[in-house]
Amino acid sequence: MKLKINILFLLMIISSVLFAKDVQHLVARVKPGDGAYNFLIRYNINTSACNLNYFREINNLPDDLVLIADKTYKLPVIVYQYDGSSIRSTIDINDWDLAKKIQTFNEKLYKNGLRKDDYRIDNILWVPYDLLNCNPTKKNTAKETSTKITKTFPIFGKYHKEVTISDSKLTGNVYYIVAGHGGPDPGAMGKYNGKILCEDEYAYDIALRMAKNLLEHNATVYIIIRDKNDGIRDEAILYPDNDEVCYKDKTIPLNQIARLNQRCDAINELFNQHKKKGAKKQRAIVLHLDSRGDRQRVDMFFYHSPKSKQGKKLAYTLRNTVEKKYNEHQKNRGYSGTVKARNLHLLRETHPVAVFIELGNIRNSSDQKRFIIEDNRQAVANWLVDGLIREK
Repeated sequence: MKLKINILFLLMIISSVLFAKDVQHLVARVKPGDGAYNFLIRYNINTSACNLNYFREINNLPDDLVLIADKTYKLPVIVYQYDGSSIRSTIDINDWDLAKKIQTFNEKLYKNGLRKDDYRIDNILWVPYDLLNCNPTKKNTAKETSTKITKTFPIFGKYHKEVTISDSKLTGNVYYIVAGHGGPDPGAMGKYNGKILCEDEYAYDIALRMAKNLLEHNATVYIIIRDKNDGIRDEAILYPDNDEVCYKDKTIPLNQIARLNQRCDAINELFNQHKKKGAKKQRAIVLHLDSRGDRQRVDMFFYHSPKSKQGKKLAYTLRNTVEKKYNEHQKNRGYSGTVKARNLHLLRETHPVAVFIELGNIRNSSDQKRFIIEDNRQAVANWLVDGLIREK
């Protein structure tokens, strides 16, 4: 159902002054079932960290970006009174390419029925926040934005492939993100409303979301288990396939030990390359979903190698970050995630400091909400990356 444009326009107040107290934003109503990503993507808004942080700020949202159905929210789009002459004179820029991007944005929304009139008819210009404010080195330069700030990673899928680097917090750090199982092995399975949930699909989706977040902080990231056509998915039910490969494009063997050795070899080869180049920090993050009795609910818990002091420190940093997030956003929930040493193959045989994370019980109906709700998968990724940023 399309947004009722008349209501939308009544909610707008036009301003062309870019001081915080005077900025006016495009507003829209959330549809039932919308997550923050779906909501922004509907309006062709880049889901970069810069835009998401601003979206959170202007709406006073929690870190997990939970939205309420049928409620109106401000979008990271600034509303200007078009001066009838040009986009450049309207918003006081000299960059023709940037003005063309803004024109295309407005025309596309008009074509898709999200604008009542063309901006040259109603004299209302919509300007995406990130085009003016998400370049940390030089504003209003489209060339800078395309060559230095925004990069394209097709592995994240059609709607998430554009990654905008928002800061340099993780510059020089290398991360290896390993989603458990894959290929001929779907891992643990659960049922939800008669549908089969497979561990490898949900671990992979969260792995992609973590990888994208890390890239936004200028890290070097390798997605070790890869699926060329899944991308980041917004659906609740992630239907299984078996076309995953191991970096780079190696068929995943059926034998478990062979699979684990293949992953270790891929990580260790890359680790040695980056070590020679002087990488500041290298970390391997292994993501799994647990399988226990369907009545047993578990919090995220963490394993490290018994011989790795740094691995133990990292595991505790991640665990404590998750606990802090729950205390901020669900104060009465409590959190019982644990950290333990365990002699797991990937922890033992990989060269970088590694942590193995169990994200929840795929068979428990409460834990399943951590996976089937798209915003929850994103929150898990956000929190874990926040822990990686906090690591000293």
